[in-house]
Amino acid sequence: MWRGSASFILDKQQSNTVPRQRNPSDTLTLPSSPPLSMDDTLQNPPNNISAYYQTRAAHNAVVTSDWLAQAQAAIGHDVDDAPETTVETVAGKPFSVIDEFNSWRKQPELAEAVAAIRALAAVIKNCQATTMMELEIELKKASDSLKSGDKTSISLTAGCDLFMRYVTRTSALEYEDFNSAKSRLIERAEKFGEISYKARRIIAMLSQDFIFDGCTILVHGFSRVVLEVLKTAAQSKKLFRVFCTEGRPDRTGLRLSNELAKLDVPVKLLIDSAVAYTMDEIDMVFVGADGVVESGGIINMMGTFQIALVAHSMNKPVYVAAESYKFARLYPLDQKDMVPALRPIDFGVPIPSKVEVETSARDYTPPQYLTLLFTDLGVLTPSVVSDELIQLYL
Repeated sequence: MWRGSASFILDKQQSNTVPRQRNPSDTLTLPSSPPLSMDDTLQNPPNNISAYYQTRAAHNAVVTSDWLAQAQAAIGHDVDDAPETTVETVAGKPFSVIDEFNSWRKQPELAEAVAAIRALAAVIKNCQATTMMELEIELKKASDSLKSGDKTSISLTAGCDLFMRYVTRTSALEYEDFNSAKSRLIERAEKFGEISYKARRIIAMLSQDFIFDGCTILVHGFSRVVLEVLKTAAQSKKLFRVFCTEGRPDRTGLRLSNELAKLDVPVKLLIDSAVAYTMDEIDMVFVGADGVVESGGIINMMGTFQIALVAHSMNKPVYVAAESYKFARLYPLDQKDMVPALRPIDFGVPIPSKVEVETSARDYTPPQYLTLLFTDLGVLTPSVVSDELIQLYL
């Protein structure tokens, strides 16, 4: 249906809006949405299962001031209305960035990467440095200690790297008074949470033009961003149905189908191997992402690549919903060119010791199999992702 095509909708949006020139000086680098708590995992990590799989992370973003205003309008209230997230410290206890990180992560609506950013902001508040150089050294040590806790978490690494880059690019370095510079850094760090809190809502609003009445959407795994997209469409009284893959072995698709059923959205649960069988009934594919890499491809739950391959071969659009703070400085060349993230698999029957079991939790989908990425920066083609990363890290 040509009216539902990506090019038609993007052309319509461009004709209704006047593009604004982005000014690198007012760009803010910021974070996002919430995963599950993994406090016990970090303190007692399993030997054969990565902490990554235990917690599907969110990350941090690059957002301009006009996007901040748009985010406030999308949510319907001011930044000051965001939930209070102050972490109390124990008097007399020495400050630890790991303890601070774990304290923030206990909040169910706070993403892992955002928790890391909050912890790094606390480092600025509690550091005893007297110069900007000493402060940078302390931040670097704190960032490295957080990233070493789980080297497989793309969001955690991206969040720490973006925070460090954000700090070094701030005009606060030009302040003659160190205390003024320090206050400025703390203020900018606070904005990370303000933007990330609204990222999902922005993405949900931007995606609505692509969901039309009578469409059938295939989703894979449990993504809070995708759920917000579908929830917004349902609340807008759009008529559509959803096919959910089962998401073996952790049954994430079953979890998503339960959430959609609560919204009275028609939903059908599929076994993972039935994707090609049902693809001719599907109008579009919506998936989340654990990370968006420099090529414009995505790293996501195992099975995303094969779904994109089938969809591409049958000319079905594949849409990715991901916060911009998930953009990572990675460039995988193939499926094995990533740090392994392992997961437990229970087949329900004993497996002979001589049988090898593939336990990787995620795969890489190259950009040529993706149609568009919905982010809090806007609707992007895969090729634009590299431009965003260049502007961010150079």
